Amino acid sequence: MNFPKDFVWGVSTAAYQIEGGLDQDNKQETIWDSYANDLHRTQDGFSGSIACDHYHHMEEDLDLIKDLGVKNYRFSTAWSRVLSYESEYGSQAVKGIVNQKGLDFYKRLVDGLLERGITPWLTLYHWDLPLELQRKGGFSNRDIHNWISDYTDLMTRTFGDKIKNFMTLNEMPCILGGYQGWMAPGLVVSRREMFNAMHNILLCHGSMTRTIRANVKDAKIGFAHNGCAPYPASDDPKDIAAWNKACECLEMADNDYAPQKGTGKFWTDNPTYWCDAIHLGKYPEKAFKIFADSMPVIKDGDMELISTPVDFHGQNLYEGCAIAAGSKENADDDGFHKVHFAQGNNITAAKWPITPQAMRYFMNFLYNRYKKPIYLTENGMSGADVVCLDGKVHDEYRIDYTTRYLTELSKAIQDGSDIRGYFHWSLLDNFEWSHGYTERFGLVHVDYTTQKRTPKESYYWFKDLVSK
Repeated sequence: MNFPKDFVWGVSTAAYQIEGGLDQDNKQETIWDSYANDLHRTQDGFSGSIACDHYHHMEEDLDLIKDLGVKNYRFSTAWSRVLSYESEYGSQAVKGIVNQKGLDFYKRLVDGLLERGITPWLTLYHWDLPLELQRKGGFSNRDIHNWISDYTDLMTRTFGDKIKNFMTLNEMPCILGGYQGWMAPGLVVSRREMFNAMHNILLCHGSMTRTIRANVKDAKIGFAHNGCAPYPASDDPKDIAAWNKACECLEMADNDYAPQKGTGKFWTDNPTYWCDAIHLGKYPEKAFKIFADSMPVIKDGDMELISTPVDFHGQNLYEGCAIAAGSKENADDDGFHKVHFAQGNNITAAKWPITPQAMRYFMNFLYNRYKKPIYLTENGMSGADVVCLDGKVHDEYRIDYTTRYLTELSKAIQDGSDIRGYFHWSLLDNFEWSHGYTERFGLVHVDYTTQKRTPKESYYWFKDLVSK
């Protein structure tokens, strides 16, 4: 592995996954509290109400980052901790009430990072929408881009002199998952409503970008995208051509990739629908043909707002899928298909396939298409990690996984892609959304009963890697 001397090394967390403190200092509930407590849609009914109790262990956690030797920390702030909303369900004139105690918590966090020589990278929205705003329609309501702009304005006016690196939204396809039934708030909407929600999510990104740019001098702005990353099944030129087609694919059939022949099932994970809108200022032309009856209402100025220039593309990448030529195996046509993994293929504890080759090919695709600097904003693996009798957490498999993915990331840089940093997910084991506390992604083990932190072997390996 070879990386530039100025390459950014960091670790990532998200507010709802680690902070806890739900009943502390006037914090309001989020859609994830309702998803867990009212809808009972999470593993064992657990929520992030306590999580890693970072709200009370912040200094200890910041020391762990410092001791790790990384100089960059990507974290998110909880919208519902800094702004409160009244239950006026019929009103669309929504203005939050500033919660100073919540702001003070983040001031201590940011100051603590800077005192330790760690650069803050702030993700403004990582899925934890205030519940009161969901009751007003959430991302189904076009006005949400004004609501989230108000929140962004508060945070950038408060912290713009100390934070210069911003991400607007984390994983837009997962935000949309809340309207497909598999993420909070757990709604299932029509296809037309889904496309309008996507448009509203992108409007949020554009409004947030403009607000940051207006408030923060020398801001560096991006977003963190995600999705299953395609890669060619072989070096055969036909498979490589098929892979390029798959990267631009907008539809699926029978939970698989399909040629563009109008199956009508939208592939949420596709990169081009979301990212073309941001980087190129337009939705792919074929979207208007394939999904003509469902495309959103696009008002004058919408695409200009969505494509407000950003400084970098953030990409979260955990897994990929191999693409081969032909609409199915042994088919001699201009289609492509996903090659199913062999029985016994390597997987993580989350049952995600281990596919490091996806890193190189997908990073190259993103850079060649959009010509924006890229930061790998999340990468890591879940493991069945335990503190052993010797007091240590032996997670050699995480070291192996990360080595494989970083090796491919290094190759993408050698290929000419402008990749400037890597943030490991995650610093701490944490609340893993619908999976509750059954999966551990951290470099640091957390005992959720005692809140004891135990650095894993991967923590010390990563520390050594960064130091070199």
